[in-house]
Amino acid sequence: MADFGTLCLLVALAASGWAVIASYNGWRAASGELVLSAERAVYAASGLVALAVACLESCILTDRFELEYVASYSNRALPLPYKLAALWAGQSGSILFWLFILCCYAAGITFLNRRRNRPLMPIVVTTLAVVMTFFLVLVNFMARPFVRLAFTPVDGNGMNPQLQNPFMAIHPPCLYLGYVGLTVPFAFAIAALATGSLGDAWFRSTRRWTIFSWFFLGTGVLLGGWWAYVELGWGGYWAWDPVENASLIPWLTCTAFLHSVMIEERKKMLRVWNLSLVIMSFLLAILGTFITRSGVISSVHSFTKSEIGPVFAGFLGLSVVVSIGLLLYRLPLLRSVHRLDSFVSRESSFLFNNLLLVGAAFAVLWGTLFPILSEAVRGVKITVGPPFFNAVMVPIAFGLVTLAGICPVIAWRRASPRRLLDKLQVPLWALAGGAAALLAAGIRDPYAVVSFALAVFVIAATVMEFYWGTRSRHRVTGQSHAAAFLSLVDRNKRRYGGFTVHLGFMLIVIGITGSSAFKQEATASLLRGESFSVGGYSMRFEDVVREDTPNHEFMGARVTVSRDGRQAGTLVPGQNFYKTGQDPSTEVDIRYSLRDDLYLILTGFNPRDGRATFKAYLNPLINWIWIGGGVLILGAWFAMLPDLRERRRESEARLLEAQSRAA
Repeated sequence: MADFGTLCLLVALAASGWAVIASYNGWRAASGELVLSAERAVYAASGLVALAVACLESCILTDRFELEYVASYSNRALPLPYKLAALWAGQSGSILFWLFILCCYAAGITFLNRRRNRPLMPIVVTTLAVVMTFFLVLVNFMARPFVRLAFTPVDGNGMNPQLQNPFMAIHPPCLYLGYVGLTVPFAFAIAALATGSLGDAWFRSTRRWTIFSWFFLGTGVLLGGWWAYVELGWGGYWAWDPVENASLIPWLTCTAFLHSVMIEERKKMLRVWNLSLVIMSFLLAILGTFITRSGVISSVHSFTKSEIGPVFAGFLGLSVVVSIGLLLYRLPLLRSVHRLDSFVSRESSFLFNNLLLVGAAFAVLWGTLFPILSEAVRGVKITVGPPFFNAVMVPIAFGLVTLAGICPVIAWRRASPRRLLDKLQVPLWALAGGAAALLAAGIRDPYAVVSFALAVFVIAATVMEFYWGTRSRHRVTGQSHAAAFLSLVDRNKRRYGGFTVHLGFMLIVIGITGSSAFKQEATASLLRGESFSVGGYSMRFEDVVREDTPNHEFMGARVTVSRDGRQAGTLVPGQNFYKTGQDPSTEVDIRYSLRDDLYLILTGFNPRDGRATFKAYLNPLINWIWIGGGVLILGAWFAMLPDLRERRRESEARLLEAQSRAA
């Protein structure tokens, strides 16, 4: 099985290399046969990589410990879901999985565009095949997943305890779908620049693919925060870790593109900027993969140092040179058809939105790379911590939230200040009322007051957009309000899906603000029967709990929780002790509610006197982060669906195509 997997990867490398040569030369020679051969080579390489993935997964499931990868990341006692997830638990397996997803994208794009976008497809296929070839070189020569050991151990080392969590099965695949998916719009952007087809075909063809990648990248970021919250035992969800940052940065630039591309669609403006954002997003995704895989930055998520670091850096540098070279070459053809008509317009607000998003991405990138730069220049690695990121990002976040309330209501081209104020009348009253209510409730933290009030402002503005649209459609069509609402969103899923994303983002802002500004914590060392408290909660240590499984032994403490004198449940925090000799892992227990979370950790236990040491956090409003994430995901998914007008255009296009074939 291992030999067959190795053979599949070698043949896939040959097929991918042929796809690069045949597709590029087919474009240069206008040879449809060469281009078709290249597309078939992409299918062949994709199928071979899928077979290699199946081989490695089979070796993991059947405990083939003669393979270094299987012995390093699996063992006999590892539960089945984690054995499946072991495919991406290590360096070589994760790169193979990265490649597999890329092949799925490449084969899907090639198949779906077998009759469309034919002027662009040769360079699209060339670009995708180049990236595939790079990763195939890695898995064939540098990060080989099928390396054999000199001897066969009786059992494997098993998976890192911190990875033995259900999120291991969904968080990395979501991130990879987002990271790798950015290759698709990048390939179309490169094709547009190389062929000179700089109209709107390239971004219209990739809009849904971009939203799809943005959707999964954002979902991965949220799941990563939730995973850190429930697994790492520190009471938080985001520590500005370099690998966390590596996933956030391309998400920010991709968000900027999805806003600014609307200006190009309507006004034929920002063409250079949009191409730059697409290229930047892909390059940042490759940079994020480099940071994670090379070991150049210390992180709880990253892999150890390896020889692939310089190769990744070389590929990234080559991608930068080619992309910027093509952009500069086509610069004379990328002049905007129109100019900004007014400072008070939706175009202007989108432009400010883009500047803030890219500024945020640059600030996070600078803070992430600063340890590398400081070590290269001064020989001392200086780490940038959360205070820097918080100081920079909080003002940027306030600006983005404010624009999220203004952008939907402001007019295109030129907005009347009086008309804008009329539109913002209800949201501004909501902002003032929200701020007054917060002050009356005794909240004096200025950041919290501003953040909550701005969130109320945006929610009010967004709800009013739904209300005005529904009322207008009701008056025009005579439909009931419910029917008018459904018809409204069906006719423009992209617009109202975007508004739903804004609502989800505001709920996340509320959750982040509450859990950051009003967080409380307490530590206590207790004998059985003793209690301690945090906020309005009282916790009483009742007894020690022990459980034995084939994979680990669990030792915990049963704690009864009371609030305001009433029993509110039982928590059992503890630790897992793994039978393979790995370090124990902390298993927190949490009492969830919309108001707050009681987050309890067992930090130690003295068997001589039976004294247990606990740490408790009270995290107000934190669940609104996950609720807001769900709303955001729902809105993004809705925005990807074709609306009524798009369905009509597609139906008309299919009819014309059928008529032309019949003729």
